[in-house]
Amino acid sequence: MGFKYIKEMPSANEIIEMMPLSEEGKKVKAKRDLEIKEIFEGVSDKFILIIGPCSADKEEPVIDYVKRLGGAIQKEVEDRILIIPRIYTNKPRTTGEGYKGMVHQPDANKESNMYEGIKAIRRLHIRAIEETGLSCADEMLYPENYSYLKDLLSYVAIGARSVENQQHRLTISGLDIPSGMKNPTSGDIAVMLNAIRAAQIEHTFIFRGWEVSTPGNPLTHSIMRGYVDQYGRNFPNYHYEDIKHLATIYKERGLTNPGVIIDLNHANSNKRYNEQPRIAYEVMRNRRYDGEIKTLVKGLMIESYIEEGNQAIDGGVYGKSITDPCLGWPASEALVKDIYRRLGE
Repeated sequence: MGFKYIKEMPSANEIIEMMPLSEEGKKVKAKRDLEIKEIFEGVSDKFILIIGPCSADKEEPVIDYVKRLGGAIQKEVEDRILIIPRIYTNKPRTTGEGYKGMVHQPDANKESNMYEGIKAIRRLHIRAIEETGLSCADEMLYPENYSYLKDLLSYVAIGARSVENQQHRLTISGLDIPSGMKNPTSGDIAVMLNAIRAAQIEHTFIFRGWEVSTPGNPLTHSIMRGYVDQYGRNFPNYHYEDIKHLATIYKERGLTNPGVIIDLNHANSNKRYNEQPRIAYEVMRNRRYDGEIKTLVKGLMIESYIEEGNQAIDGGVYGKSITDPCLGWPASEALVKDIYRRLGE
């Protein structure tokens, strides 16, 4: 019983000093941060695509994937679309069992080693910026771990299981990058909007051994990911009526910078990854039909990798998810280009 202290972790500043982002990388991130901020503030009408594997399990295929996004495809769509690669290095587990992500296991087939995991996730995000010109998104599963990536991320998501947690909400209030709050698995959007309100105002609390104060994060927004009822059935919340209702509640609450990202997978797709294009096209159609929805829906979240589907942890297929199934690259590339075309209609 009790805690077994395995290894004292270095501070975030020590890790950042050990593995710094280059000066050119800092310029890339600063430029991207401004571009993304202007979308959520309504200054820019570009459309965001947060796209990538369910979880980042191996460095080389993830970088290969991000290079594909950062190459010709981003240049081809850059006048209408801003791509944010999804490099999720933590994996929430409903029961706490199974693979918990690269931060726990930099090698998914070996035992946990969080010291090496912290270095691995930092190296991965640095490579993405410096080798592809794209700063990325990650999920804040553990608020205290954010500090190890604080100079690298351009977007943070709070998952459906974490959105009710006080420490997550308060930590987001100290960030200066866009942060998405998912609706909880129950589907109660009041919980999500309460989280947004909490993150948009100032706080004083304890963080990593310090009493800290935060000014609030006006770029905090919602992510609609569908929900699960008391019988375990999945239901979507991306339809026209769902987003119109969300727009109404945003007005009633007077939150800053109203915005929503539509998650195309999870309960919205009933966990059928190949339904993501169909859902994207419905969202795009609703944006064309209704100006209020067009203003509110800032982008989409897409689960995508090199190979479609998923595999067991020891499957060994390069660029194939070891967690939730994803679209493969050909379908992903086609989807990005089709979204671009529809944005021009």
